[in-house]
Amino acid sequence: MTLKRFRSATVREALALARAELGPTALVLSTKMVTAGGLRGWMGARVVEVTAAAGEATMSESRPEAQNKRRLTVRSTRQEVPLAEPRDLEPLTESVLSRLTAIGLDKGFASEVAGSLVTPKLRRKHLPTTAIHDAVATRLQWMTSGSEAFARVEVFVGPPGAGKTTTIAKIAAQERARKGMRLELLAADGFRVGAVEQLRLYADIIGTPFTVARTPDDVEATLRGSRTPVLVDTAGRSPNDNASAALFDVLAHQPNVRVHLVVPASTSAKQLARLIDSYAGVNPSRVILTKLDEIDHSVAPLVGVLKQRDLPVSWFGTGQRVPEDLERATPGGFAARILGESSDTRAEAAR
Repeated sequence: MTLKRFRSATVREALALARAELGPTALVLSTKMVTAGGLRGWMGARVVEVTAAAGEATMSESRPEAQNKRRLTVRSTRQEVPLAEPRDLEPLTESVLSRLTAIGLDKGFASEVAGSLVTPKLRRKHLPTTAIHDAVATRLQWMTSGSEAFARVEVFVGPPGAGKTTTIAKIAAQERARKGMRLELLAADGFRVGAVEQLRLYADIIGTPFTVARTPDDVEATLRGSRTPVLVDTAGRSPNDNASAALFDVLAHQPNVRVHLVVPASTSAKQLARLIDSYAGVNPSRVILTKLDEIDHSVAPLVGVLKQRDLPVSWFGTGQRVPEDLERATPGGFAARILGESSDTRAEAAR
């Protein structure tokens, strides 16, 4: 008896291959799950392997009353051999889903990505190396703001040490160097001496307007007189304390204001949710992830919270250098950081 092995994504497809080569009376001797070949196998994908031989056998299907799933069997003159249950998911889908949830993506988002990869074309070919990246990036289109135009007033809020002042300096320096645009810098808490002097130094180096506001009236006067977009640096205090509340009341009555919540990338998903809740009163519409150079894990766990709260990412802070270590958030760049891809890949994806 000559034995032959047939591999495919499902039991049904493997049996079809066996029948096509050995005839309708092919005798199935065993079925098992084995590692797929090529890149899919490297990713952990598994396929069905059917061992069969030409013989006198008939194929039938039975449906146990207790289950609603189909169960395939092979009947011969000697015995009835049960075959493995067809899986609810394609092996490729299971593999991608497992990989994405392992790095921290919430299951709903990961399922969308994995499901998009299972097409008739991909079932029969090796998965391209860029397929997962592209699928993730496609679903991040609305979760990144890209190169959007500046609002009249860009406000940066967040906890102490998140990197608000440095981020503002990087944005202003990049715009000055790349486009010759002079964005005005406003220190809205004149009592933070260290932060004020740091921002003043950056403004002098960049050659851009700088103002210190010690009262809400000072803030209002500066914004009223400005003829260029203003980047507003705020204190790392609760937005609910008296000083912060007065400042944000002024900002709330200004036209064309956009608020960015600045958050270190090391923040956990629960911490991010709490921060968003604590700053809800100032209506942040963007998130900036900073200090990405200080983490050794993916930012994937934060995606579920950002998606749930409908908050796109505007910038990535990648280090301490001004102005180099700041990137506009793009779908490709965000996908690369979620998947832990190399810096070269991230640079290419961010374009």
